[in-house]
Amino acid sequence: MDLVLGFVIGLTLGLLGGGGSILTVPALVYLVGQSPQAAVTTSLAIVGMNSAVGAIFHQGSGGEGASTFNWKVALTFGGAGMLVSYLAAGLSKHLSPALLMVLFALLMLAIGSLMLFQRREDAKVNSAVDQPEKYNLWLTLASGAGVGLLTGVLGVGGGFLIVPALVMLVGLPMVQAVGTSLAIIAANSFAGLIGHFGGQFDLWTTVYFVSAGIVGTLVGSKLAHRIPARRLRQLFAVFILVLAIFLMIDNLPKLWA
Repeated sequence: MDLVLGFVIGLTLGLLGGGGSILTVPALVYLVGQSPQAAVTTSLAIVGMNSAVGAIFHQGSGGEGASTFNWKVALTFGGAGMLVSYLAAGLSKHLSPALLMVLFALLMLAIGSLMLFQRREDAKVNSAVDQPEKYNLWLTLASGAGVGLLTGVLGVGGGFLIVPALVMLVGLPMVQAVGTSLAIIAANSFAGLIGHFGGQFDLWTTVYFVSAGIVGTLVGSKLAHRIPARRLRQLFAVFILVLAIFLMIDNLPKLWA
């Protein structure tokens, strides 16, 4: 089961370039049987490893003369995210399992809605590819801190937020935003994992998920060229929204139990 789930999450990452980590915590809770707190910790390890491997692959995928990373932005955005992710990691320990899953469901509702109605944003993202390199330091720090908060508390990589933030807020070219995002996700995840040090953690589940996830990512990247990206994103968004509604129905009553 772990191998199948890991492959599906990796396949999603390969097809969509993000979004797979949003499935990791629910999969670990409802299909693997972990507690929400343990799932957050394990998810950080899985997301961090997959993103690190993806960053290495992406670094060698640029054409001649093409820069796929912006280390200045990665250090600024990622540095703020790592600090907040580490500090926020302890917050999840003080939340009840039901509240943690409700917060995760709310995040899924927001992400699913953004993905479903992202047509206008596509134009903004595409038009931002050739923007000049002008970065607002404080906006970059604030964006990185916001993503780091979500990573530390909920165990998600935040790629669905990092890439649009790097392109539309920071002004990074898309070719650099994707590669830089992978490095930031890996850094944030590992910082959050350190913040959860001493908590519940399943090493073998992580190994299975990461191993199968790498294979899924490679397969997904091949299929992505044959299937319309917008249609894939819409279908995935609907799936996320349905899953979020299920999580809300299952966990809201437990808050008042």
